[in-house]
Amino acid sequence: MQKIESHASFGGTQEVWQHASSTLGCDMKFAVYLPPQAADGPCPVLYWLSGLTCTEQNFITKAGAQQHAAEHGLILVAPDTSPRGEGVPDGDGYDLGLGAGFYLNATRAPWDTHYRMHDYVVDELPALVDAHFPTTTARGISGHSMGGHGALVLALRNPGRYRSVSAFSPIVAPSRVPWGEKAFTAYLGDDRDAWKAWDACELVRDAGQRVELLVDQGDADEFLEEQLRPELLREACGVAGHSVQLRMQPGYDHSYYFIASFIGDHLAHHARALKG
Repeated sequence: MQKIESHASFGGTQEVWQHASSTLGCDMKFAVYLPPQAADGPCPVLYWLSGLTCTEQNFITKAGAQQHAAEHGLILVAPDTSPRGEGVPDGDGYDLGLGAGFYLNATRAPWDTHYRMHDYVVDELPALVDAHFPTTTARGISGHSMGGHGALVLALRNPGRYRSVSAFSPIVAPSRVPWGEKAFTAYLGDDRDAWKAWDACELVRDAGQRVELLVDQGDADEFLEEQLRPELLREACGVAGHSVQLRMQPGYDHSYYFIASFIGDHLAHHARALKG
């Protein structure tokens, strides 16, 4: 691994690293915030998954999370949102290809060679983080929009791996909204039954771990009715008997102004689970 950024922040260090990913077949960047407590011993890790068009930079520069991570003694890890580089296929528009990995394992050419973000985030990245940084075995996961979809799906698909889960403005039912339909058709093909394995509203029905889902959604979000549809997650959790705390926040939109306003609540939520 190669360290390409390091900045002092709230008594800790905000770093960005680059490495060659065997899972994705390209070089990848990820951000790591090390709180001051990491100098004295291992700390729990919260993984953050960003949304469409984002890189590892959006969260670390806009969310204001470092102050809260320093308070709670949490390591924050924020990977890029998709494979990148020469030879990595790209799509038509901002919602397919580079910056739009959707945190799944593609099964359809030409995407299947590189677009395996599920395996990268669940397996390869934690192995690197645990080998190079002072981590405990306690992990949480969170994210925004496409990354909120990723956080919910990765937690539901991998019971026992994450002790806490939260999301901002997640795409909760990608099989039933335009963003997901476009990406799933490209990455997975036309078999809608195969899509269910990457849809939080489908996965929650048979979840092997009943970790409460904390979801914040702004009611002034421009994507609320067409792309996000949080009521579908509430309905699915109700049918499955799965605990979800869905908070509709009046006046907030889809931006990082929204995330920065409530990121402290989310980090406190994760700290209680990860350090309890």
